[in-house]
Amino acid sequence: MRGFLLNRLSQSAVLLVIVSIIGFVILNLIPGGPLAQYGLDPGMTQEDIARLKEQLGLNRPLWIQYFDWAWRLVQGDWGHSFRDGAPVLSVISRHLFATLLLMGTSTAFAIAIGTWIGIRGATHRYSLFDYTATVGAMVALSIPTFWFGLVGIYVFSLKLGWLPAGNMYTIGDGSVLNYLHHLILPSIVLSLVHVAIWSRYMRGATLDAISHDFVKTARAKGLTERRVLMKHVVGNALLPMITLAGMQLPSILTGALVTETVFTWPGMGRLFLDSLGYSDYPVVMGLLMFSAILAIFGNLIADIVVAIVDPRIRLS
Repeated sequence: MRGFLLNRLSQSAVLLVIVSIIGFVILNLIPGGPLAQYGLDPGMTQEDIARLKEQLGLNRPLWIQYFDWAWRLVQGDWGHSFRDGAPVLSVISRHLFATLLLMGTSTAFAIAIGTWIGIRGATHRYSLFDYTATVGAMVALSIPTFWFGLVGIYVFSLKLGWLPAGNMYTIGDGSVLNYLHHLILPSIVLSLVHVAIWSRYMRGATLDAISHDFVKTARAKGLTERRVLMKHVVGNALLPMITLAGMQLPSILTGALVTETVFTWPGMGRLFLDSLGYSDYPVVMGLLMFSAILAIFGNLIADIVVAIVDPRIRLS
């Protein structure tokens, strides 16, 4: 286990360095640079912008800027926002709960519904339910997340009036029920694509488990079909799904970015787009690194959980 962790941590460190270099270079190649917003202010002269560049160290060579930023990042200083001067970690922490709440709810919904659809599709192969689930999954995978969001707002908010069209809560009402009321629509929209992915993978994994000899042996012993399914089939089919859950984390983050924008949800995805529009590069880089760390950590946890659940796997 120790060797595995050291190997994965070293690989993760290299990956984070590559991600940081690519992100840093791309941001600084954007026309206008980090001070693009200041250039739109008619009261800002070229001398003022040059003074700002010197104060922020933006007049130095790009490679020196990168190493200075990376060294401070390792020490725990993620920089300060160009917008209000607040520490980047503080800015991210203010939006972290909203994103984790949305991601956690949508992931739980996707796993529960997707697992049930996948198992039922495999046990009722080529039935009407199986065909309907297959077509539904293809439709969900083919349509952009923002389209589902706009349709959901139009139907359930504007026409029916059942659910709020956006925001995390109603101003003046911070009750749990109010939070849940606002959470329903964005979490369902975010989970739709992942329900389709999870159900397809779960169907394939269940069909593969059913074909194994140990399932035939269990049936030959006289076990009921329900017991065979729950004890022998589902347990083995869920093993690759644990890895899938870790691999889906980056796509959930990407989907959250779109969903938060459509529903004006105050999470990290909306913060990322706002920071890009404002050319707030320290916050953008902080969000990029935080998301990369979260995705790598999710994959690492998934590998460890699979090894713990399945004694046939050894981490070395």
